[in-house]
Amino acid sequence: EAKMRAEGVDVKILDLDPTKPAPEGPPKLCEDPRYAKYFKMLKMHLPRPAVEAKMRAEGVDVKILDLDPTKPAPEGPPKLCEDPRYAKYFKMLKMH
Repeated sequence: EAKMRAEGVDVKILDLDPTKPAPEGPPKLCEDPRYAKYFKMLKMHLPRPAVEAKMRAEGVDVKILDLDPTKPAPEGPPKLCEDPRYAKYFKMLKMH
């Protein structure tokens, strides 16, 4: 909790069900932990076919790249414990 306070994160998040989405809404598609690395690869000017090949190898639908990266993922938000804003705090809880 001290780490969360130091970083300005509401400690009440830990009282929520980690299998549910974050209460403030889903992250942008380009920030979603399931897809962020692919958008980052494109941002780093990797050829789109190379990014698509990586996605196929990892079992991810390449059509995601055609969607608006500023909107949430079509299949819904990630679980709270997988949300990049809170995942590290839930991981810290598991260590105890």
